[in-house]
Amino acid sequence: MTTTRSFPATAAGSVSPGRTGAPRWAVWCAWATVLCTVPSGVWRMALGFGVDVGFTGRLGEMYTGVDIMVYVLALTVVSQAAAFLTLGLVRPWGETVPRWIPYLGGRRVPPLAAIVTASLGGVAVSGLCLFLALSPDGPLSHPDFPQGTAGTIMNVVYAPLLLWGPLVLILTAHYARRRGRHSSRQVREYHP
Repeated sequence: MTTTRSFPATAAGSVSPGRTGAPRWAVWCAWATVLCTVPSGVWRMALGFGVDVGFTGRLGEMYTGVDIMVYVLALTVVSQAAAFLTLGLVRPWGETVPRWIPYLGGRRVPPLAAIVTASLGGVAVSGLCLFLALSPDGPLSHPDFPQGTAGTIMNVVYAPLLLWGPLVLILTAHYARRRGRHSSRQVREYHP
């Protein structure tokens, strides 16, 4: 006799574990925003620690020493932290402030505060990345910027940043829709 075991079917947009009700695709997108910043961060850190990444001439001289190390460390930490904040759009701490945060812990995150902040961040990152990538006379066209293999490596590690802004905007739209639906459901429960 053959025994078959059935497994519950999961839809492509099935809800991820957790209390937010964010679908799996949204969780994957949120993690993708974090991962989009990693390659350029690693490249910048290599620059900060003195690895020759291909800058020549005046830029090659300028991009050495303690000043550039502090700058790239700060830029990498800030960009990575901003990317991690995107997880708040799909995690419970994006709806309720964690209890360990003084004065605010346990309070509900106003949806509009998260939506406006994430929208502005998504638009800013998108605009900056597009400007840098498409500007014919922009900083990337400087002759002292990495060329050849070093230039290709720089382009490859910075290319994922082009996805960061649009992913944030997609997640923000979904967060707004989800939180709006949740808020209206709560209102109906309290005011029949």
